[in-house]
Amino acid sequence: MPFLNLNFYNFRNLKNEKIDLLSKEVYFVGENGQGKSNILEALYYCAYGNSFRTHSDSEIVKHGQKDFSIKAMYKDSRESLQSINIYYENDKKRIEKNGKQIHDRKNLINTMPCILFCHDDLDFVSGDPGRKRFFIDQSLSMYDVLYIDVIRKFKQVLKSRNILLKEKKYEMLDVYDIQLANIGLEIQRKRKNSIFKFNEIFTKLYYEITGIEDVRIVYEPSWKEIDDGISKRIPTENEVIEILKSKREIDFIMSTTMSGPQRDKIKYVKNGMNFISIASTGQRRLIALLLRVAQAVFFSQITREKPILLMDDVMLELDPLKRQKLTAMLPEYDQLFCTFLPGEPYEKYKHSTTKVISIKDGYWSEWKKWNLSNEWNSYKCFWWSNESL
Repeated sequence: MPFLNLNFYNFRNLKNEKIDLLSKEVYFVGENGQGKSNILEALYYCAYGNSFRTHSDSEIVKHGQKDFSIKAMYKDSRESLQSINIYYENDKKRIEKNGKQIHDRKNLINTMPCILFCHDDLDFVSGDPGRKRFFIDQSLSMYDVLYIDVIRKFKQVLKSRNILLKEKKYEMLDVYDIQLANIGLEIQRKRKNSIFKFNEIFTKLYYEITGIEDVRIVYEPSWKEIDDGISKRIPTENEVIEILKSKREIDFIMSTTMSGPQRDKIKYVKNGMNFISIASTGQRRLIALLLRVAQAVFFSQITREKPILLMDDVMLELDPLKRQKLTAMLPEYDQLFCTFLPGEPYEKYKHSTTKVISIKDGYWSEWKKWNLSNEWNSYKCFWWSNESL
C-alpha cells in the first residue's frame, strides 16, 4: 500500500505543489527547519487523520493563511489506485477516501499502516505513565480497530463517574462501577496479552543489538491480579466492583477515580529490577527505537501485512555498528521514509532504487541517476516548481 504522491496546499512551510514518492525507499535530506519532518507529518496525517506534533490543526496552516489541504494517492493491496484528501477550512476538518467523507478517523488506520520513529518516542521509556500506556494502546489499535471503541467507551464511563464524584452524586456510582469494571477488564486483558507477545520480540531485539539479556516490559495493572496459590489471574468483574467500592473514600476525597486502566503502569526491568533508573541516556534512546522496531515486527506478525515506516532523524545518536544492526532488524516494509542531515552517511543505506530528495525552505529537489551512455553516470538535480526543468 505505498504512497505514490502527495499534493500540499498551505501545509506548514511546504510549497503548494505535488511531490512524487513512487519508490520503496525515499530519503529526505536537508538542514534542520527546512521541511523534512513536515513531509513525514503529512504522511502520518493521511494515515491517522491527525498530526503527531500538535493537537491543534490551526498550527499546521502556513503562516498568513487560514486553511490547508493534503491530497495523497496510493495503491492498495490489489494494486488499485486510491486517494485520501484532507481539508481544513473554517476551523473544521474534513477527510475523504476515494471521494467519500470519513466521519471517524479509526476507519483510516487499516488503510495506510504507518509506524513513526521520532525523538518524542523517548516519552514511551522515561515519560509519564500516560505516554507509556498510549504506546501499548496504539500498538493494539493498529491491528484491532475495535479496541479504539473500547478505549472510547471506557473514557466516557470514567468521565461520567468522575463528574458524579465532583458533584457528590454518589447514589449513581453502583451503575457506573459495573460499566467501568466490565470495560476496564477488557482493556486489562488486551494489554496483558499484547505485552506478553510484545516481550517475545522486544527482549530478543535488545539482546541482539546490545548483548544485554532479560530487558523486558512489565505491565502493572491498577486492579492487581489475584494469586490463587497456583498462578496469578486477572480479577473477575465482581472482584473489581468490590475494589472500586473499597476505594470510594479516597475517590470522594480526590473527586476522581483512583483505580482502573487509567492508572496502569508500564515499566522496563532487567532481572526483575527497574532498568530505566540506571540506564544511560543512550540506552533509553535505544530502547525507544527498539520499541518502534518491535511494534513494526509485532504488527507484521499478527496481520501478515507490511507497514510503512516513517523515520525522523532517529539514527543520529547511534554508532555505525548499531545503525547497521538496527536497519537489519526492520521487518519487510511496504515503504520507508527517512530524514537525514546533509552530513550523514545515508549513501551507505540506500539502494539503487532509493529516491533521494533534498529539502530547503519548503522546496524539494530530487537527485536522479541517469545514463547517457554505457561509459558514464551522472546525477542531476531537478527542482520541482511551476517551471520544472
